[in-house]
Amino acid sequence: MPRSAKAPDRTQLSREAVLRAAVAVADGGGLGGLTIRSLAVQLDVKPMSVYHYVANKNEILDGIVDLVFAEIDLPSPDGEWRAEITKRAHSARAVLRRHPWAIALMESRTSPGMATLRHHDANIGTLRGAGFSVAMTAHAYALIDAYVYGFALQETSLPFEGTDGAAEVAGGMMEQFTSGQYPHLTELATEHVLQPGYNFGNEFDFGLGLILDGLARSLPTS
Repeated sequence: MPRSAKAPDRTQLSREAVLRAAVAVADGGGLGGLTIRSLAVQLDVKPMSVYHYVANKNEILDGIVDLVFAEIDLPSPDGEWRAEITKRAHSARAVLRRHPWAIALMESRTSPGMATLRHHDANIGTLRGAGFSVAMTAHAYALIDAYVYGFALQETSLPFEGTDGAAEVAGGMMEQFTSGQYPHLTELATEHVLQPGYNFGNEFDFGLGLILDGLARSLPTS
């Protein structure tokens, strides 16, 4: 397995170095390729050396999820809530594009690290500071994350990227529409997807805006 970055000197090996190497392995080949052996290869050390810093794969997964959360911009409870939540949503989407393997892990760990806890606390604090009740804060946080994670998953699963790729894929599919059996797909493809400048990623702001508009209507008016 080629190493994506220069391996740390053995004398400089640390828990953080091990976890960052684990992120690099996951980025390169997904979680299925992340093992103690592949991690040792990435670090250019013997597998037993890894166990000096992490007890098992579960501890590695906890650690790399925390590193991913640490990359996401924190919203500020002192700022305007929509702007702060939007900033955090865009940051989370960008981070998950860099680490698509993390989407399935983000909410699955039962031993969250400090960055994970700071992240959740900042989001809750921002929503509570906006005036949402405790119950509405829970609803809002779940809804926003379902949208952000779901969009990131869909985006990383698409067989194209950017503007030209969408047109190429849709253009190929259009060959199956000539029978007239799929009039609505044909309309959407010809009048939207195949138009110059179409980019699926642009749908993100539209959907996020609808969610935030709906949440804003639940805020107390006084």
